[in-house]
Amino acid sequence: MTTWDEVERASVADVLGWAEARPWARAMAACAQDVGWHAEGDVWTHTRMVAAELERLDEWADLAHADRLKLLFAALFHDAGKPATTVVDPATGRTRSPKHALVGEGIARAALRGLGCPLGFREAVAALVRYHGRPPYLLEKSDPAREVIALSWAAGNRLLYLFALADTRGRRTAEMSRPEDAIHLWKVAAEEQDCFDRPFAFANDHARFLFFRDELSSLHYAPREEYRATVTLMAGLPGAGKDTWLSAHRPDQPVVSLDDLRADLGVAPTDDQGAVVQAARERCREHLRAGRDFAFNATNTVRQTRRRWIDLFAAYGARVEICYLEPPLSVVFQRNGERRPGVPRRVIEHLLDRLEPPTRTEAHAVALTD
Repeated sequence: MTTWDEVERASVADVLGWAEARPWARAMAACAQDVGWHAEGDVWTHTRMVAAELERLDEWADLAHADRLKLLFAALFHDAGKPATTVVDPATGRTRSPKHALVGEGIARAALRGLGCPLGFREAVAALVRYHGRPPYLLEKSDPAREVIALSWAAGNRLLYLFALADTRGRRTAEMSRPEDAIHLWKVAAEEQDCFDRPFAFANDHARFLFFRDELSSLHYAPREEYRATVTLMAGLPGAGKDTWLSAHRPDQPVVSLDDLRADLGVAPTDDQGAVVQAARERCREHLRAGRDFAFNATNTVRQTRRRWIDLFAAYGARVEICYLEPPLSVVFQRNGERRPGVPRRVIEHLLDRLEPPTRTEAHAVALTD
């Protein structure tokens, strides 16, 4: 398989055969697991067992083809981060793999990008990989209702539930059990909040925005949507087409651009960016104080960076809309080769390694465009 069209026509066996030859799968085959949780052996053995259990689910036959593919790729990558994170606890002698889901998310994103996978589908799989371990531990959360509501937007509770069942059944445990009752409880909790098959229905966009900022006083509260301004936060790699998009979709709005400020201040992309960021924050404040709609244009490819800017906009009562652009990498590199000065390839590759496309949990509105 080399193209996404071939993937969509492939069988489960075909996909597993393709995966088995990948470096990340060979690394899993060489990675041992804690025998208490995984008496079946290495990570790749467990992965194949999970894929087999997916096809045995009662719900499998009724799933849309796209959902079957999402679950299958979630199975391939859910433990792909273990080879890079597995350690032996010196105190107990037990094997563990802290934060392997986060590493697996990155591996999934890179592998699916290489197949030409559509952006929305790819990010749905990445979310399942990132959050796959959450359903069995609902009772450990101080607020179970909040947990299922949050995950209904971050990943989708139905597919998380089905994957958790397959993940639990696709193993042999020697001394520890992982009862399915805990997973069924996740389903019940999500159904009680009416967010098992769909995202939780907040009163409006601002209620959702406040919820994910831990600022919503009640799930039933409908905050007034009276914004001082609307800020369009652009996100994407250098060469993704952010300037072109703004010219076409926000032609009359002022733009605060980090690239323009760097040029004005004579600061190279590889230099210290403190002065550039400070100047950008002041320009943003000027627009916000005036209640003026504007766009903020920077790479913004990491969630933590976006959060800092969104905090500023929210402090002034603005509505925040994120537009993320991700054309094929060949287009990105070609455009950068034509720019003067262009962004060094190593800088783009570094941004790519840390890439975190925005999700609907971050802003009032989020659009992903490939």
